[in-house]
Amino acid sequence: MSSTSSAQHGTGWNHTDPARTGIGSSGGSERVVVVLSPRWPIVSARGTGRLPGSGPAAVIDRGRVAAASAEAEREGVLPGQRLRDAQSRCPDLAVAGWEPGADQQAFEPVVKALEEVSPAVQIIEPGCCALRARGVRRYHGTEEEAGRSLLRVLDGVHVPGRIGIADTLFAALQAADRATDDVPLVIVPAGRSAAFLAPLPVGVLPDTILVSLLRRLGRHTLGDFAAMDAAAVRDRFGAAGVRLHRWAAGTDPRTVVARTPPQDFDRVAEFEPPLMRADQVAFAFRVAAEDAVSTLADAGLVCTRIHLTLTGEDGVASERSWTHPRHFTAGDITDRIRWQLEGEVASGSGPASGRLEQPVARVRLSPERTEPIGQAGDGLWGAGVDEHVNHGLTRIQSMLGRRGVLTAVTGGGRLLDERRVLVPWGDAVPTPVHTEASRPWPGALPGPAPATVFDRLHPVLLLDGAGRPVLAGGRGELSAAPDRLDPDGAGTTRAVLAWAGPWPVRQRWWDADRKRRVDRVQVVDETSAAWLLVTTGSLWWAEARYD
Repeated sequence: MSSTSSAQHGTGWNHTDPARTGIGSSGGSERVVVVLSPRWPIVSARGTGRLPGSGPAAVIDRGRVAAASAEAEREGVLPGQRLRDAQSRCPDLAVAGWEPGADQQAFEPVVKALEEVSPAVQIIEPGCCALRARGVRRYHGTEEEAGRSLLRVLDGVHVPGRIGIADTLFAALQAADRATDDVPLVIVPAGRSAAFLAPLPVGVLPDTILVSLLRRLGRHTLGDFAAMDAAAVRDRFGAAGVRLHRWAAGTDPRTVVARTPPQDFDRVAEFEPPLMRADQVAFAFRVAAEDAVSTLADAGLVCTRIHLTLTGEDGVASERSWTHPRHFTAGDITDRIRWQLEGEVASGSGPASGRLEQPVARVRLSPERTEPIGQAGDGLWGAGVDEHVNHGLTRIQSMLGRRGVLTAVTGGGRLLDERRVLVPWGDAVPTPVHTEASRPWPGALPGPAPATVFDRLHPVLLLDGAGRPVLAGGRGELSAAPDRLDPDGAGTTRAVLAWAGPWPVRQRWWDADRKRRVDRVQVVDETSAAWLLVTTGSLWWAEARYD
């Protein structure tokens, strides 16, 4: 949100009038407090060292300014500008990429500090949260004192903040947005939210299409929008327009939904002295793994994805995420620790010794994805991975190593052998595989796909009516219609009943080492067997068979 001040600061919404706190009013119990730290992406980037502590700075997202510091705004840098335009206005502008995860992580200490005062805190976005006014007002006596107390909490964590208090969440957001460094607390009197919102521009609504339409209709303020007939708004703008119409009229039905503070399921084990063998590390972490699984079960959860951080004596960490087809047990976690350490086994000591190149001093387990424990079991019709199959494959994998058991997933590509990707049992399918499979791949084989794909291409003979080999030309055309097929290359031919194609594949023509130029046809022989054949011009191979 923008923290630009407005003319409303001097129009009666001053926090210093205790008569306007709304204490005892009918709407007081539902009033909302919004805590806003303006320009939070800048605050977060400076706190993590991605931006200097002072001076003009901006956070960039996809080539545009997502947030600008006060110094940069004074130079004419505004959110939404292109980076090159911003740098032309402010040559000394320091920039950093937008990192939403870092912003959320940096805001967590602020939320925890606010929860010490009021446990009912709802995070709207990093840098902005809301809470019910009733609890903090009852404790401090007035909304003004409650707001000042919250400002002191923000000062305690060294975060600049502004407070807005109103009847509705939307009005409180606008009040906080119009607070300033000089007047950091703005209280909208109970029952006056509609009057407070009326002169504000419609541009504060979070729907650019609706805002554009309203401006073309001559409705430039929230008051103009609120004055429109509700039925007309519903007919013209639909359900989304009705919702924003209520916001503009000061009747936002949303309430503060307090977050549930996240429970810490991480487990850490430190070894003194550091351990030199992979099996020792796995065995030493067994108790911590059992405790993590037990704690998750007590919370009604199971873990399907974990993150392991193994830190050596030299401080170098090995990090990896692991997934499970069902859910992790303590034994599964210790297996993953061993597998992660397999690459660290000293080459000179041999795999049997299991000695590591660097001793392990610390292991950290962090559950990344959890699910309700009720979803971990089989469904009514046996949905999910069979427990016996999973147990057997996991047991074999624990003996043979992570890549001892592989499963096939569909990847992207034009040829069938490119689409078959083998991943270790229990590993998540790599995101690039999903991405590649979803692409259009022009020139790929049309469906349905053949049931049998040969591990290796084997040679066949494809002949025309005169007994000559069928050839594929440079433009992807065949020299003659296929008439006979020898699928075994043994001299016994079969009549071709039907055929389709060819489909040319021209890949990476610019890369001498990886370029590929082939043509494919589908053939049905006299035994009703259907084949997928591929050629480079004169020789034919069977790639797959339709069973």
